[in-house]
Amino acid sequence: MSSSETLTSQAYIQHHLTNLTFGYLPERGWGFAHNAAEAAQMGFLGINVDTMFFSILLGGLFVWFFKKVADSVTAGAPGSAQNFAEWVVEFVDENVRNSFSGKNPLVAPLGLTIFCWVLLMNTMDLIPVDLLPWLFGQSASLFGADPHHVFLRVVPTTDPNTTFGMALVVFGLMIYYSFKVKGAAAFIGELTLQPFGKWAIPANLVLEGIGLISKPISLALRLFGNMYAGEMIFILIAIMYGGGVVLGVSAGLLQFVWAVFHILIITLQAFIFMVLTIVYMDMAHQTHH
Repeated sequence: MSSSETLTSQAYIQHHLTNLTFGYLPERGWGFAHNAAEAAQMGFLGINVDTMFFSILLGGLFVWFFKKVADSVTAGAPGSAQNFAEWVVEFVDENVRNSFSGKNPLVAPLGLTIFCWVLLMNTMDLIPVDLLPWLFGQSASLFGADPHHVFLRVVPTTDPNTTFGMALVVFGLMIYYSFKVKGAAAFIGELTLQPFGKWAIPANLVLEGIGLISKPISLALRLFGNMYAGEMIFILIAIMYGGGVVLGVSAGLLQFVWAVFHILIITLQAFIFMVLTIVYMDMAHQTHH
């Protein structure tokens, strides 16, 4: 935002909660949204460019780091990077062994990818809320862009498109392996014959269907809700810096305390998403007789 213009708290919050969205508007054609209303008007075809950029960047960072470690693995005394990578792999592998009873070589790499990727995306919330948006706004203004129309949200998991996208991929794998391992007849039987038997197929289908659909919804909303709330708290603390010396000092203390506590949240949410993914994959491999 422009430093010469005084912002209300509502405008400040609204600016920080608006994605850099590219899409189509009837009156302007294809381009970037200038405000939240235009972003909403773009609808399903609108692309949250900041979400895509940071999620792909962090995913690439994860792949680069583990490939670099794998290429330099030594049988002698390992370095700090190799020790860390081995610890993460062993941590995920232990959770897979404890929660997954089937045999599928995809589950452990899937768990590792989800845990590391979600953790990296969550960790972006520890960057000061104004730092990257301010730098981006200054860079955009050099090319003639209005800073008031330049938005940047740096935490991909505060965007429901990210969390629902990941949850739907997990759900798709769950359905695929349910058919592959159990067979179509057995899987459909689980949905129609449990828990009340063949005389209550409609009730069974409703209950089991709700339980099945709720899995990706709860998986996505849990991660999104926790990270969105954390982002909002950081934004509210940042507003306090404009309230004078006393509020500024208090904001600095609150920001530090919340950041330390938030480290637990961002790690726990990555862990929960990984564990639930493993559990759902285990459910897809279980057969009921």
